[in-house]
Amino acid sequence: MPEEVLFKSESNQSREEIASYLRKVADNLDSGNAISLKAGSESVTLNPPARPTFEVKAEREGPAGNMTERSIEFELEWDENDGEEGSGSGQLEIE
Repeated sequence: MPEEVLFKSESNQSREEIASYLRKVADNLDSGNAISLKAGSESVTLNPPARPTFEVKAEREGPAGNMTERSIEFELEWDENDGEEGSGSGQLEIE
C-alpha cells in the first residue's frame, strides 16, 4: 500500500530525552488531546481516535551476514475516514 510521509524526524537522543518525548505522547493520548510534531519548519498535528490500532515491532536489520542494527518501533494506526478500531493479535505486555 502506498504511503505519504507527513512528518519525519531522526536524531541521536539520550534515553532520558526519548522518555520525555514518549511521556508527552502518552499524556496527550491519556487526556484525549491531539499530538503535534514539530521540527524546524516541518509540523503536523494528528488526533488519534479513542481506539487506534497499536503496533509494536522489534527488528534486527543490516546487510546479509551483518545484521547488527536493532530497533523498536511503536506505531498508532487508524483510518481517518471512519476511526474504527483495528483488530488485535493478543494482549501486549511491556516489562
